[in-house]
Amino acid sequence: MTGLQRENVQSYPRPPALGPVPQRIMIRLGGVLVAETTRALRVLETHHAPTYYLPAEDIAAILRPAPGNSYCEWKGVARYYDVLSGDKIAPRAAWAYDRPTAGFAGLGGYVAFYAAQMDEVWVGDLRVIPQPGNFYGGWVMPNLDGQIKGAPGTKHW
Repeated sequence: MTGLQRENVQSYPRPPALGPVPQRIMIRLGGVLVAETTRALRVLETHHAPTYYLPAEDIAAILRPAPGNSYCEWKGVARYYDVLSGDKIAPRAAWAYDRPTAGFAGLGGYVAFYAAQMDEVWVGDLRVIPQPGNFYGGWVMPNLDGQIKGAPGTKHW
């Protein structure tokens, strides 16, 4: 687990915290590099796997606006994107906050990806496991302890 300390998701804060990621992030889809950055941010929230956000200028894939949006009480309104990379299209596989709330203003110009819809997602030298379920977009890694939301029966606690 190079560069990642043990963390317990149950000790993450509520309201969530936003902070920098020192590791390199790399995402691939369709055999093509979607994004690579050393300037990512992550959001930590109680019982959630960390959600990683990458600067839009470090994304090589085409992000095509997708229908619908969602609302986060902490971050504001998110809009979604289809990710086009190589000959693959991952529908509603990314999202961003165009006008994040004041507490999360740092997310302006950043995009998050659902790891489950990508071929490979890496934080440093660790391959990411998608957060359970299809609602949350956190990235699970072996340094995490505690019960992570997302699996059936955990959506609203």
